[in-house]
Amino acid sequence: MSHSPFSVQVEPRYLADQSSPKDNVYTFSYTITITNVGTVGAQLIARHWLINDASGHPQEVKGLGVIGQQPLLAPGESFRYTSGCRLQAPSGTMHGSFFVVTEEGERFDVPVPMFVLEADIGGTPVSRVLH
Repeated sequence: MSHSPFSVQVEPRYLADQSSPKDNVYTFSYTITITNVGTVGAQLIARHWLINDASGHPQEVKGLGVIGQQPLLAPGESFRYTSGCRLQAPSGTMHGSFFVVTEEGERFDVPVPMFVLEADIGGTPVSRVLH
């Protein structure tokens, strides 16, 4: 497959009320919208995330589905969910992929481009995506 028949949008947000900068705990949420822009239905089977914070603490997250679900997306359908992570520094990056299987049995990874997690210690959430 030359390109993914899915689009992925990410909205990261710093959660000041769940963070403790004095203890080096910075909590973030991220809302993912994955849309099937192809012509065949497909099911999201698994996720794989690589998370790095500015202090050099990498995290790798692998698992089945997202938020306990393995959504089946018909052509044109989207699935939106929110999850989160904690960093030991006020900024970091995150990227990864979703493993998908089409109704025709084709298997592939849908890449999620790198995005920035950045705390605004002043209390205003910061959202930014790298392109």
